[in-house]
Amino acid sequence: MADLFSSQQGNYQPLAARMRPRNLDDYIGQEHLLAPGKPLREAIVRGQLHSMILWGPPGVGKTSLAKLFAEQAHARFESLSAVLSGVKEIRAAVAVAQQERMSGRKTILFVDEVHRFNKSQQDAFLPYVEDGTFIFIGATTENPSFELNNALLSRCRVYVLRGLQPEQLQQVLQQALDDKERGLGASDIRIDPDSLMTLAQAADGDARKSLNLLEIAADLADEVGDHKVINEQVLAEVLASDVRRFDKGGDIFYEQISALHKSVRGSSPDGALYWLARMLDGGCDPLYIARRVVRMASEDIGNADPRALPLCLAAWDVQQRLGHPEGELAIAQAVVYLAAAPKSNAVYNAYNQVMADVRSQPAYDVPIHLRNAPTKLMKSMDYGAEYRYAHDEPGAYAAGEKYLPEELADTSYYDPVDRGLELKIKEKLAHFRELDKQSKKQRYKK
Repeated sequence: MADLFSSQQGNYQPLAARMRPRNLDDYIGQEHLLAPGKPLREAIVRGQLHSMILWGPPGVGKTSLAKLFAEQAHARFESLSAVLSGVKEIRAAVAVAQQERMSGRKTILFVDEVHRFNKSQQDAFLPYVEDGTFIFIGATTENPSFELNNALLSRCRVYVLRGLQPEQLQQVLQQALDDKERGLGASDIRIDPDSLMTLAQAADGDARKSLNLLEIAADLADEVGDHKVINEQVLAEVLASDVRRFDKGGDIFYEQISALHKSVRGSSPDGALYWLARMLDGGCDPLYIARRVVRMASEDIGNADPRALPLCLAAWDVQQRLGHPEGELAIAQAVVYLAAAPKSNAVYNAYNQVMADVRSQPAYDVPIHLRNAPTKLMKSMDYGAEYRYAHDEPGAYAAGEKYLPEELADTSYYDPVDRGLELKIKEKLAHFRELDKQSKKQRYKK
């Protein structure tokens, strides 16, 4: 009687593992690297080994590509997972590669999730990559520029793999349905093209996920005579808990929040709403987005529309009070408002410039006329003696008064744009500057 520990269960391989491409003709996607005549394809076909980093999202064929490289070059394929391995496993892999080298055979050491190795673990590969003990192929979903040592990067070529398009995933799924040896061909499973495309789109560029979804759907398929049918009801059940690729804290996370921010800055409500929806659909914490939206209000809208900031703070408050889904609608309202609002980064630029000057220049003294004089001693030292109370001046403006340290007296940081409310601010400040000039001329005449 078969059970969880039977040989039948022990021999089980997921459909995604069984359907790994056996040659370049089976490999789907990455035409920018593997189309006829492309350097990487030529290197694989000729077995011209070199160390590389394969950078791309999950399920795009990084491991499969490394295995094809090894098979074409008749090299031993040694695999490590940075999630499960440490220096001990690295040393063991090096020992195997050294033995293979002595017998005249090359070794490809494939390291999955290589970005999870720390600096010292990555450094452990360097001498063996350098002396040719093995050909190093690292796979990562994270940006190698940030996650890998420069020393390791300098010894490897970086190839960027892209998420598969729905049409490509549909090919992957059709291969699995047709293949009687490794796939589902022997089960005579039927699914119409539109439903197959639905599965492909749900996989979000991930071939492994698409095959996993197909395998689940095949298990749930309705038996009709001598064949099985994957219908809309089955698809609905399979996709009920589908979650889009998001990867909080990873590249995709930062790419999407960047896209949201730039859509707001570029005055595209449609783009801003799309990326907001993508992040929420992927499981991003709405409160994180709310905080970022508040930042956008100050950085990109500023005083061109001062209503933007309190509106965004209100949306944040609504999310905290009401939660899902009402709060998310308030965030969407704020995002659309920001995208449609007049834009100004004048305060943002002025603040950054002031901070740069404060950090790079001496700590200048507060001018005497701006200092308070709460004691007799301070009054005797003329603290605040020449200060002009603006409310007592014509138009509540003390023309010619200086408020910066003497060394920076003529410096200007804030330059309002000619959009939204800042246009009025710009005109008002220009008027004040004209009054300052007139005041200066009058002092010269005296």
